Amino acid sequence: MSPITDPIEIAGRTAPSRVLFGPHETNLARGRVLSDRHVAYYAARAAGGAGVIVTETASVHDSDWPYERAPLAALCGPGWSSTVDACRPHGTLVLAGLGHTGSQGSSAFGQSALWAPSRVPDVASRELPMEMEDDEINALVAGFRDSAALAAESGMDGVEIDAGQYSLLRQFSSGLTNQRGDEYGTDKSRLLREVLGAVRESGGIVGLRLSCDELAPWAGLTPEQAAVLARDLAELVDYLVPVRGSAMSASATRPDLHTEPGFNLDLCRRITEAVEGRTLTALQGSVVDPAQARQALDDGVANLVEMTRAQIAEPELVAKVRAGAQPRPCVLSNQKCRVRDNRNPIVSCIGEPHSGHETEDVADGHDAPRDVLVIGGGPAGLEAARVLALRGHRVELRERTDRLGGMLRLAANVGGRARLGKLADWLESEVHRLGVTVRTGVEVTDVPHDAIVATGSVAGPRNYAVHGGTVVDVVDLLAGAQLPDGPIVVADPVGDFVGVGIAELLASQGKATTIVSQDQVVGTQLALTGDLADANTRLQQAGVTLAKRSLLREVYAGHVVLEDVFTAERRELECAAVVHCGHRLPDTLPGPHRAGDCVAPRTVHEAILEGRRAAMAISAGALV
Repeated sequence: MSPITDPIEIAGRTAPSRVLFGPHETNLARGRVLSDRHVAYYAARAAGGAGVIVTETASVHDSDWPYERAPLAALCGPGWSSTVDACRPHGTLVLAGLGHTGSQGSSAFGQSALWAPSRVPDVASRELPMEMEDDEINALVAGFRDSAALAAESGMDGVEIDAGQYSLLRQFSSGLTNQRGDEYGTDKSRLLREVLGAVRESGGIVGLRLSCDELAPWAGLTPEQAAVLARDLAELVDYLVPVRGSAMSASATRPDLHTEPGFNLDLCRRITEAVEGRTLTALQGSVVDPAQARQALDDGVANLVEMTRAQIAEPELVAKVRAGAQPRPCVLSNQKCRVRDNRNPIVSCIGEPHSGHETEDVADGHDAPRDVLVIGGGPAGLEAARVLALRGHRVELRERTDRLGGMLRLAANVGGRARLGKLADWLESEVHRLGVTVRTGVEVTDVPHDAIVATGSVAGPRNYAVHGGTVVDVVDLLAGAQLPDGPIVVADPVGDFVGVGIAELLASQGKATTIVSQDQVVGTQLALTGDLADANTRLQQAGVTLAKRSLLREVYAGHVVLEDVFTAERRELECAAVVHCGHRLPDTLPGPHRAGDCVAPRTVHEAILEGRRAAMAISAGALV
């Protein structure tokens, strides 16, 4: 049995596994109150075997309102109680996440000055905070004390205190933001010790999420300093979660799939060695593979493993590992599990659209078996076939190419996005495991009235004139099309991960590459997942030329013509071939029951969601 499924004792209480579901933004709140959606969300992970669940971090004082639906601890009592009641039958330990974001919060909702240890503008918002005086410091400590007491009264097993990347407690602990001349400046960990002492009064487990490397060694916390701090705090906490990052490195705590899983292994090992067994430690850092989690425990890196995104993708992660089944993989794309963007979405997953929507009704059990044809073996078709087979239907899947996976497999060939192939592998293995009849290399022209059509997309229009030269569609390139020698221009009218990834890929092959975007920032859509800055850094490091504020107007043999979007000034750029990364159009195979890109080409999330919906509708008899 894998150690991640073994129970572990924490401060006299037993967790049924060593897997932690950590605190994260969900946007599931109703106002600032934990909702029934939170309860169902956490209950699903408890039922799936999570050993410890830490609820979404709640602000301990009303001066902190970092995002619209951020929970306020003073209002969380009923929600905490309901969460405990829903998770207790599974043995899961439930802790309340408590914190205050300080100068990294937002003044847009509370309409008051941000609290901070010193008057240091936040590097992201550029807002100047107020410097906390004794009254605010005392109110903050009291807020933590009262919030921990309320959590205990609500039946919670304890609390986890946030001194991580986005926290006021980190700001007090760091020379980056704490420039005070009083005792809280000369002893930068004093406030953290006072807070931990205050929450200890309520009993129960006390966990601490601690930034142990701010990635700013000129003034921030370094791993060497954090090891000393962790050793000093070990007697005050029951477990410690070492994390990395600060305001100087916004994407470091939850990077996308360009960063390898388990990036905090060495950092956690150092902190584990520093505390010398006086407190437990939990490994955090994109740990999504059970084998890596097991190895970390076997190697003594930590006592617990935080697998938050893995359990968003697969709520039954621990249960499936116990049963020897293959969990749905997390590909670390950040596309749906990161919710802090201007659309204000709720948490979900590209591979498991039901995550975050647990309160929505889903029919259980098997239906009267029927024969169903699914046309198209991309993610929409695979998901439709998988769900139909799970419900007891006899399913045949036909795919016109010789391999399943569709655009998802091609997307895995884009620079840095290879992990997407794991989701394609899982979907394919599931349809085979469930007995779906799979026929590849079969073109379907006659569509039965009750079949599901999931045939994907075709190349879309190009808003430039071609007078010669070579233009290659990105799908053809990813499928193996060869480019001529010479400089390459990537036409990117969409501004998402495709154009950026293709430019990175070509540059890595030694090709002189220019990416053309009409926007003032290349890859502007990546701002929605928090990956914009990192993507542009990678482009610069790869030597890609950024043709911003430009439209591709004409393609000739040997050069292209670009037009400035503001001045309409035109210029020529040497070019051996253009790689077109524009929008695509739906496949035109007729059929009343369609899913995925053949409805409107979008992302894998919509493809899987619509494939599942089509399968459920047929299963329920809604489609006849």
